[in-house]
Amino acid sequence: MKNFKGFTLIELLIVIALLGALAVGLLAALDPFEQLKKGTDTGVRNTVSEVQGAIIRYYGIKNMMPWCSELAADGSCATFRDTAAPAGTQISLLPNTIAEVITTGELKSDFEDLAGDATLAKIFVTGDDATATVAVCYRPTSKSFLADPNSKYDASGVETVCAVGNLATCFWCVK
Repeated sequence: MKNFKGFTLIELLIVIALLGALAVGLLAALDPFEQLKKGTDTGVRNTVSEVQGAIIRYYGIKNMMPWCSELAADGSCATFRDTAAPAGTQISLLPNTIAEVITTGELKSDFEDLAGDATLAKIFVTGDDATATVAVCYRPTSKSFLADPNSKYDASGVETVCAVGNLATCFWCVK
């Protein structure tokens, strides 16, 4: 009987599997901070969409925006729950508006606790009572979200030029 020198098929498969696992680990470790930023951006983007939808539903129920506590005869907002209609205002600065949306059941009662102060500080709201429109925006931190075609607004939801070197002023908005 001849004695062959070399690797068996099982040994080769084990080596290939180990090399594949190392390659996957290396790819994941290339930019872990970007992965964290993408995860954070995903959470904030979901909260932005939830807030915008809640405001629209509130308007559908009450026929006025949630920051408005009393309508004038012409249908405009006569009295505001906070200071005025939001214009690129951080949502954390609109506590009475948030409370009103929660009271109507369009946001969960623990919305602020679940979202957290850090997330709420990143969200900006702009509303127009006359046209019954709302824009809810946030500034992405990850490269992939900054490259998103919807990251083309300022904090007020106004479309702006987002140059490659000036992405810090670009916001992702839902209108």
